[in-house]
Amino acid sequence: MSQNKFRNTIDMKHTPINCELIDQTIQEFQITDFSKATIREVKAIASKAEAQSGVEFIKMEMGVPGLPPCAVGVKAEVEALQKGIASLYPDINGLPALKEEASKFIKAFMNIDISYEGCVPVTGSMQGTYASFLTCSQCDEQKDTILFIDPGFPVQKQQLVVMGQKYETFDVYDYRGEKLKDKLESYLQKGNISAIIYSNPNNPSWICLNDEELQIIGQLATKYDVIVLEDLAYFAMDFRTDLSSPYQPPYQPSVAHYTDNYVLLISGSKAFSYAGQRIGVSCISDKLYHRTYPGLTKRYGGGTFGTVFIHRVLYALSSGTSHSAQYAMAAMLKAANAGEYNFLKEVKVYGDRARRLKDIFLRHGFYLVYDKDLDNPVADGFYFTIGYPGMTSGELAKELMYYGVSAISLVTTGSSQEGLRACTSFIQDHQYDQLEERMTLFEKNNSKK
Repeated sequence: MSQNKFRNTIDMKHTPINCELIDQTIQEFQITDFSKATIREVKAIASKAEAQSGVEFIKMEMGVPGLPPCAVGVKAEVEALQKGIASLYPDINGLPALKEEASKFIKAFMNIDISYEGCVPVTGSMQGTYASFLTCSQCDEQKDTILFIDPGFPVQKQQLVVMGQKYETFDVYDYRGEKLKDKLESYLQKGNISAIIYSNPNNPSWICLNDEELQIIGQLATKYDVIVLEDLAYFAMDFRTDLSSPYQPPYQPSVAHYTDNYVLLISGSKAFSYAGQRIGVSCISDKLYHRTYPGLTKRYGGGTFGTVFIHRVLYALSSGTSHSAQYAMAAMLKAANAGEYNFLKEVKVYGDRARRLKDIFLRHGFYLVYDKDLDNPVADGFYFTIGYPGMTSGELAKELMYYGVSAISLVTTGSSQEGLRACTSFIQDHQYDQLEERMTLFEKNNSKK
């Protein structure tokens, strides 16, 4: 059904926010295709419409943590600042205590052995992916393309646009399980792929690749000598399984069990609600850290993947990571490793919110786009995906704005499915009733006759 037909119906009926206000605001941003509106654009339009209309928006477009920061981290960082650490440049290799705790954390919660030297503090996982993209793309002149197993985080593709690097993508929706092998190999056999990137749990769909799929990725990465960048921004947040006990199974699944060609990207933002301090750790496998590549030797005159990553790329980007934030991350990881701090217990609220929000949408004619992990229902977590019969991604995103609900189109995530990504992080308790009321009206105005 076309947008015009929906609009003709809407215009004759009441909506919480005047349609013309939303249309005019979108026009002011010169967005001709709302399915391609970025996270920041959707946020800005929602904020402006909220201010002008006086109607509170239910904001689900941004993946920003909505919980208090980890108190253990705050205490450690404050103490470090009070001792004068802000006056000193951090070691480009990273705070030794953080490197050691990161190595232990990976063993405790993933059952993977990585030496502390390969655990490198970064200014959030965003910098970790940027530095990884750069380093991977320089290893072999014949391999000039990054492959995304989508859907994924839109800004990672923007990073490649900024640095002028090529990328390819495919939507994993129709290629789960054994089907992944042939699809993935069809790209790798071209010989131009330097690295594969995916998130697990996945942003935006919250699907979780299982061990069979991770084994396929790992074995093909070894066969075609490709580096895997495993984005663990939502570390162990598959709440269907309790992954919170250190040094005890079950563990966070990882491709690291199936190949030596990997970088694990661990973030302090979501699992520890420490997003504002921009702290993460990029963990390079021992074999990859010490490996030399002809492209790196030609460009830098020597060095291994690990030393180039640290002493060339990171040094050029930022000369290191916030000194005090490294103390915070070290303390949080240490507490988690010792079993003194259950970081997953604090973030389970996201799963509770997702379940309540999904129920409301499903009651009013919506459906879940990515609804299964093979034969299992997808987990409740930080994100979920919704669609509405007869509406494209852009139509639905714009339509919901009339009801004071903001979310981003799946188009921007590399998905080939029609629908939206909704984030649970900003939802407040009083907004469930608001959403119920607004979606009741939405269903009334948009139900098929």
